[in-house]
Amino acid sequence: MTQGDLIRKDILPFLPARIKNLFLNLDDNHYGGLEEIRLRQGKPLCLRIGEQDFTFDVRGRLVLNLANGFTVSSEDIQRTVASISENSLYAFEDDIGRGFITIPGGHRVGLAGQAVLSSNQIRTMKHFSGVSFRIAREVPGCAEGIVGFIGARGWPPGNTLLISPPRCGKTTILRDLARILSNGTHLHRGCNVVIVDERSELAGTYQGHAQMDVGLRTDVLDGCPKAAGMIMAIRSLGPQVIVTDEIGRREDVDAISDCVNAGVSVVTSIHGRDVDEVRKRPLIRELLDSNAFVNGIVLSRRKGPGTIDNMIRWDS
Repeated sequence: MTQGDLIRKDILPFLPARIKNLFLNLDDNHYGGLEEIRLRQGKPLCLRIGEQDFTFDVRGRLVLNLANGFTVSSEDIQRTVASISENSLYAFEDDIGRGFITIPGGHRVGLAGQAVLSSNQIRTMKHFSGVSFRIAREVPGCAEGIVGFIGARGWPPGNTLLISPPRCGKTTILRDLARILSNGTHLHRGCNVVIVDERSELAGTYQGHAQMDVGLRTDVLDGCPKAAGMIMAIRSLGPQVIVTDEIGRREDVDAISDCVNAGVSVVTSIHGRDVDEVRKRPLIRELLDSNAFVNGIVLSRRKGPGTIDNMIRWDS
């Protein structure tokens, strides 16, 4: 099944008919590069394809000039929100309070609008003004080179930190790392892996079922805060490797230290351009100075998403 087939199956059914019809003539090359579909009330429909933003003109042609693009109406937004929430905003209140809903296929739908607070916490949203479909992708094998590097000095591999700016493929690579570590390689048997998936991005869980292939020996803690999930996994699931993403809080740092003390490997990520940038953050510097991580992988979009700029050994 092509990427176009997946998008037509997983995403287009949630769009209003007048927007869905615009996609009928989109070719597979454009579908293959499609990363995001954005609907903003009163503004042009926006398709992020590779490094450029496109829209449809009045004739339904794909164009770069957003100013003359198809304008999204308030009704388009409301119909889309109703569709992804299955006409029950209350049933999805917890998801909406986090700002997104996961749909079949593991795609994440971000929501913009007015926050509704309760005890100074976001409870839900109303008066929606924007919807963003982020296209989830599986690229089997994209992490094979990284596995060869991090697994060269022992198996399961030592603690590994992926450093990456946004939109550089770190979630896709983390997902494939989980799959390979779980299934094993021709040199190594598979590991017990636990994914702590706080934002439902890695496994793309929908109604309790992982939509992505994350491996035969993988358990998923979906929607679980990273720190609590790591401790829960150690106590109850017997992982050899824990995979999670986007660390940065004090509790995350403490939980990683607990994993190190328990002999459980952690594979995780952080936003940043390079090691020097992330070392400026006191909590991350604390982790690096304590030798909590053995391997560092730096990603960019220099040659497209998932470009490996550097692979570092901190134990040498």
